[in-house]
Amino acid sequence: MKLAKVLLITSLMIATQVAISAPLITSKEAALPPAAGTLATRGISRGPAIKLTSPEADTPVAAPFDFKVNFEPRGDAKIDPSSVKVVYMKSPFVDLTPRLKNAISANGIDFAKAEVPPGTHTIRVTVKDSEGRETNSVLNLVVNK
Repeated sequence: MKLAKVLLITSLMIATQVAISAPLITSKEAALPPAAGTLATRGISRGPAIKLTSPEADTPVAAPFDFKVNFEPRGDAKIDPSSVKVVYMKSPFVDLTPRLKNAISANGIDFAKAEVPPGTHTIRVTVKDSEGRETNSVLNLVVNK
């Protein structure tokens, strides 16, 4: 009986350590046509900063990879995690926010083992702070075959 308990506990510990990859972008979504128009963002802003920390912007990476974005508030403002919106820039737009819900915090987005098909993918991240100031940032992910 003791051996069975030890084996069960060991199996559960190993199972929880196995990293499971999750789709950030599906092949079907990647096949959609690109969004029309320009992807302009505003210039100087007092809103929060949005910085892609993993993978490095415009640098080819193999999937799965950790998708990490940092949010940096300005002044005494706080980031409003409920305001974060992540959109895959396709026609029609694909809202990725629900897939990232558990990975979003006031510090940023930390989505481990993101599955993304090969290609260049443009994503827009929007965030607001406690003073209502909004920032949009366009990120490019380049995924190798």
